[in-house]
Amino acid sequence: MLKHITNAKILTPHGWVENGTISFSEGRIISIKDSSIVACDKNVTDAKGAYIIPGGIDIHVHGGGGHDFMECSEEAFRVAIKTHLKHGTTAIYPTLGAASHDSMMQAIAITERLMAEPNSTIMGLHIEGPYLNPKMAGGQIPEYISNPMVEQYTEMLNSTDCIKRWDAAPELEGSMEFAQYAASKGVMVAIAHTTADYNTLQEAYNAGFSHATHFYNAMTSVHKTREFKHEGTIEGVYLIDDMSVELIADGIHVPPAILRLVHKIKGADRICLVTDAMACTGSNTDKVFDERVIIEDGVCKLADRSALAGSVATMDRLIRTMVQMAEIALAEAVRMASETPARIMGIYDRKGSLAVGKDADIVMMDHNLEIKGVWAMGEPIEI
Repeated sequence: MLKHITNAKILTPHGWVENGTISFSEGRIISIKDSSIVACDKNVTDAKGAYIIPGGIDIHVHGGGGHDFMECSEEAFRVAIKTHLKHGTTAIYPTLGAASHDSMMQAIAITERLMAEPNSTIMGLHIEGPYLNPKMAGGQIPEYISNPMVEQYTEMLNSTDCIKRWDAAPELEGSMEFAQYAASKGVMVAIAHTTADYNTLQEAYNAGFSHATHFYNAMTSVHKTREFKHEGTIEGVYLIDDMSVELIADGIHVPPAILRLVHKIKGADRICLVTDAMACTGSNTDKVFDERVIIEDGVCKLADRSALAGSVATMDRLIRTMVQMAEIALAEAVRMASETPARIMGIYDRKGSLAVGKDADIVMMDHNLEIKGVWAMGEPIEI
């Protein structure tokens, strides 16, 4: 059935289409026209001048709606995914923190089953750990952190093709070999929870590390050892032009001025907006998956307040923060929420922008950047 959204300001790869109409059928975009039509039946939605943008792609998200993906149940996956759908995330990479091998294998099996369903919004699995620097553990569970284990990662990567991203600290023994192996399997490898300096990052980039996890968080900046200054991980990432980064753009994990700085240096084509959302996100309860974590000041923290431990952000909040607090143009913010993650994860042929032939993953936002409608593969989502 052909559906239309009309009287809309539509963001395309070529810029904004004013007073336009986007039409879609059977999950695909059929046309985008610079004219409106009369909203005369139920298959025509009058946007009333609202923005129409591509659905967000979240490549780092732990849960939502009171559930964490590490619960390793289909219910947890479905509830968390539905929660983020309502807030404009139409493609998702469920994230597993450092956990037991058995738990990760259970999560892999669930991911495979749900990805096989028609029009699944799951694009693959993201593993954050367990190969992290314990000095930068943050909210990760310490007892599961380790150096890369060849037997473990080769078994996992050879057992499935659903793992699309894996994070590690490149300074750990065995990390370079891990990155080479994972990258050879088509996995996007990212630096995370790390103290790596510039020379280590250069070696890591050559080994296959191409992305920086929650940039500015759980990594070092310029510092002194006695009288001498040393670059940190952050400066090293800046100096590697082609290394992409992700930002938890809630205005708390990274303050607005720094969001502007990252955009100025890296540009929208090297930045992904991610929620890093925890179980309590989009929930009317304070339920957290990890009893060490509290919710305070609009963010998740370790109970001793020694570190942030994830966010309660949703995709629409990320866009609002970039535009309203960091003063980034809406089109640029949307690119960081959709186009750039799609390119980085290799799904831009069907996701990440509004273009004829692509999946009808569509978000409608009013001029205050509040969600007014979401369509995933052409199907409306109840918000």
